[in-house]
Amino acid sequence: MQIVFVILIVLACVALGFVVLIQNPKGGGLAGNVGGLSNQFMGVKQTTDVLEKGTWLFAGIIALLALFSTLIFKGNTTSAVDTSNLNKVNTSTTIPTQSAPANTTTLPAAPQPKK
Repeated sequence: MQIVFVILIVLACVALGFVVLIQNPKGGGLAGNVGGLSNQFMGVKQTTDVLEKGTWLFAGIIALLALFSTLIFKGNTTSAVDTSNLNKVNTSTTIPTQSAPANTTTLPAAPQPKK
């Protein structure tokens, strides 16, 4: 089932990319000469409206598929990392104390000031 969602999302992404690339923003682009025929020759006046609706449609499909896939597969996820060992790790904030090593060297006595 996960593979089906991935395939549908990839197909919708490819279709969205195609629709965006053939749009005609401000007089330039691929939409004017798709297949060597211009929009005026074919008599289609509202190609840009169709392409804009297609852009929103495929963007919405991708968003819905992404949301549904996270909701459906939320409980079925299997982790590649074994979390049982992670739960055993001590995460307390106490720092173990170490005793300082005993000072075995003797220092000479400081000279006493004369009165």
